Amino acid sequence: MTRALVETINPEIVAGVLAAPGAPAFKSIESFDAGHPLPTRASLDAARRAGEVVAHASTEETVIVLLSGGASSMLTLPAAGLDLKDKVEAIRVLLGAGVDIRALNCVRKHLSAIKGGRLAARSAAAVVTLAISDVVAPVEDDPAVIGSGPTVGDPTTFAEALEIVSQPEIRRRFPAAALKVLESGVAGLIAESPKPGDARLQHATYHLVGSRRDAMAGAAEAAERLGYRAVVQEAPIVGEARDAAGSHAAWLRGWAKESSAATCAISSGETTVRVTGRGTGGRNQEFALALAEALSSLGRDVAVASVGTDGVDGPTDAAGALVDSTTSARARERGLDAREYLRNNDAHSFFDALGDLVKTGATGTNVGDLQVALIGPSGH
Repeated sequence: MTRALVETINPEIVAGVLAAPGAPAFKSIESFDAGHPLPTRASLDAARRAGEVVAHASTEETVIVLLSGGASSMLTLPAAGLDLKDKVEAIRVLLGAGVDIRALNCVRKHLSAIKGGRLAARSAAAVVTLAISDVVAPVEDDPAVIGSGPTVGDPTTFAEALEIVSQPEIRRRFPAAALKVLESGVAGLIAESPKPGDARLQHATYHLVGSRRDAMAGAAEAAERLGYRAVVQEAPIVGEARDAAGSHAAWLRGWAKESSAATCAISSGETTVRVTGRGTGGRNQEFALALAEALSSLGRDVAVASVGTDGVDGPTDAAGALVDSTTSARARERGLDAREYLRNNDAHSFFDALGDLVKTGATGTNVGDLQVALIGPSGH
């Protein structure tokens, strides 16, 4: 997004901040190698600088915000009373509990000095947001959720955030300093985030320029060029990764029965993982591992790739994994018990042993997760 903007209006850029993993250098723009899915010191430095740039823009200037999923981590400025360690640990606990993106960002916004509309509220200049979305539920492409909505009104409250972290499995591990911020907000000791209709946001406009549906359309077009019949599942893949995999297998089984032609079945979304084991993985890898046994009994040659479009799947070096109708058999030959690896949330080790991890590196974009299934023609 930054590259396209620079190529289009570079001479007119006065100042800018880019926060992204491995962020390249651009003229007139300060780049920060920010962390994802957990924030780093560079995420903090980027957020502070972004806040300064926005606050110093004059009424004759325009602030353009290029926003994507992942910005919640890559632009991190903890609320007063918190340090980066508190914020990282709070996010780690929420991710480990498998909360959905809306709940995660609700808490993030109320532990932040920049999210939930607070970035745009700092500016006297017009603020134009161009966003690509990785948000699929409960409201698809919800502006208040993408990147934790730094330029739009926040409909959530401190009370909702506190309710989320009050779940016993979260509260007992949640940082005390972060819990204190939420409790102070509920008590009215800390100001709420700007809400929809707030006068401080009247100068801000927002435009969605890309989403998971664009990724699926691109995949379908490529599949048809290669001679496949392309079918697209409109509803997003959501919920626990291992549970969603069971429903996905049933969907693929239906297409395998309906048509004897080579078929490319395309879907997208964002699942969650409830971490109870000690292994390493990500939601795409766990989704693929949970599919393995079902694919071996589909009755057709089938291969499925489940990947994060940003090239990052959980705290790993992989974008996701490949699984096919031979995965279970190949695993048994190597003495790998797929069920045990799944139980231990260790999909990365499983697919690494088979050579079936997908490693793309950071892609520079993020429209959620994409699943592409190739079903071979009947009889082949």
